[in-house]
Amino acid sequence: MTGTHDSSRVPQLLGAHVLGVLEEAEVREVEAHLATCPTCRDEVNGLRAMEKALGEVPPEALLDGPPDGGDLLLRRTLRQVGQERQVRASRRRVGTGVAAAAVVAVVLGGGFAVGRGTAPTDDAALSTPTPVPSAPPSGTRLGAGADQATGARMTVQVRPAAGWVRVNASVAGIPKGEQCRIVVVAKDGTTQDAGSWLVSEAGEKDGTTLDGSALIAPEDVAAVEVRDFDGRTFVSVPV
Repeated sequence: MTGTHDSSRVPQLLGAHVLGVLEEAEVREVEAHLATCPTCRDEVNGLRAMEKALGEVPPEALLDGPPDGGDLLLRRTLRQVGQERQVRASRRRVGTGVAAAAVVAVVLGGGFAVGRGTAPTDDAALSTPTPVPSAPPSGTRLGAGADQATGARMTVQVRPAAGWVRVNASVAGIPKGEQCRIVVVAKDGTTQDAGSWLVSEAGEKDGTTLDGSALIAPEDVAAVEVRDFDGRTFVSVPV
């Protein structure tokens, strides 16, 4: 084999060669060509240097296709990778995807888009863990209550902070148009507003969820209430 590219398919196999997905016969063909072609040797060395420079990239960081207007070498390599992934997906190693992402990341300077690979993948290797909700802080108190006279009801969470509290409340059963306040009541009877809102039509129908805060020490909180600005209490929930 000569080093010319007129009739050789080797230049189209270089990306797959770097990624290690060629058949043994193809590897021998590529290696024989590289022995006589300095241009292709330089290209392979460049691809390997890119892969090594980046280090490991999560296997799921795979491009769905070559970026428009990108580097010619990158586009050719990614096209070849895509073809090889479809033909040889059954024997593709996870490291193949890592190397492909490494080439992309280095050529594009790290600013690359990520997405799901389109070829069959190892579900165990590429699955993304479902985030586990964090537990509420120690000392968080929950309460729920309803007022038969007004029809209002509320569930509330009071989370301690350094000398104050965060309040999350879900309120329903209050007519639209009412101007309401979330009021935190201390054990000594003093109060602090944690927020206010105007009940909308949707709020009357489905309820309203609010976040607020009040300058009362966590250990001093006795209850959370919903009041209007004239002092009427719609619902009171001990916590």
